[in-house]
Amino acid sequence: MEKIKLLPFCLLCLLLSACYNQGQQTPDAWDLTVEQLDSISFSTTHHYTQGYNFVVIADSLLLLGDDGDTLYVVADDRLVVADIDIQPQDSIDSVWVKVARDQLTLGWQRESELLKRVLPDDPISEFIDFFSNSHLLIFLAFVVLTGAVYGLLRLRRRNANIVHFHDIDSFYPMLLCLLVAASATLYATIQMFGAETWRHFYYHPSLNPFALPPVLGLFLSSVWAIIVVGVAVLFDVLRRLPLGDALLYLGGLAAVCAVDYVVFSLTTLWYVGYPLLLAYVVWAVRRYARSVHGRYLCGQCGHEIPEKGVCPYCGAVNE
Repeated sequence: MEKIKLLPFCLLCLLLSACYNQGQQTPDAWDLTVEQLDSISFSTTHHYTQGYNFVVIADSLLLLGDDGDTLYVVADDRLVVADIDIQPQDSIDSVWVKVARDQLTLGWQRESELLKRVLPDDPISEFIDFFSNSHLLIFLAFVVLTGAVYGLLRLRRRNANIVHFHDIDSFYPMLLCLLVAASATLYATIQMFGAETWRHFYYHPSLNPFALPPVLGLFLSSVWAIIVVGVAVLFDVLRRLPLGDALLYLGGLAAVCAVDYVVFSLTTLWYVGYPLLLAYVVWAVRRYARSVHGRYLCGQCGHEIPEKGVCPYCGAVNE
């Protein structure tokens, strides 16, 4: 009995006298050379360093060899950063980068000239560059707005189902439009207020939102949400409408989403996008609540129909 009373005391002594783990001893963990410290510092501010891979997008890129000769690399050539040199006496650009295509083709170029003609050798970075091109965005804005207005007017004349105006009894299409508008607004916000964060993501892209800073993680999560909701929209529309009407509806939905992307990505740059997004959400929800009225069921096939009359699925007349 006495031994049982001493048991808690012994356990307490064992806990209090437990060994302390000081962790792995790495006395030389930060014993770095000057060159290594410079490389870390350069990577922090420029987001790339030795060993980084680029791909040439210009027709050609001039390189200066170590012996003073000149050589060219052409479009689609893969380059690796071999060395970086700082030349304070250069009034144009003090940063010179040595890149190599192979062991025989390597040379120097100013960083400013190099980055105009190359992209990070990553498909995500190439996709980002494609959609970040200002000239392309302006051209797309004109084409999208013109085509979308024309297409939506044609659909309205045919009394076809259109998101926001003559919608189907599904929440997903409206949700997809709102997600596209919010993502475009967030994208433009990052461009304005987190340019360096976006630049780092551009050089080191990831599809995992949990491996990124919060604002980038939120943006990438919205992109994933667009994909998931887009798939849900596709199956839901095909289930609710005949194939021909479904294709018309999906085309109109794509046009509305394209307009949302262009409008909100551009207007946010002038701070108009924020109140516009709030107004758009309120308007879209109210329109959905008022326009969705597909509560009738066909008496023959059981499909939902927007109004009494001829069923678009089986042709039966519902009075």
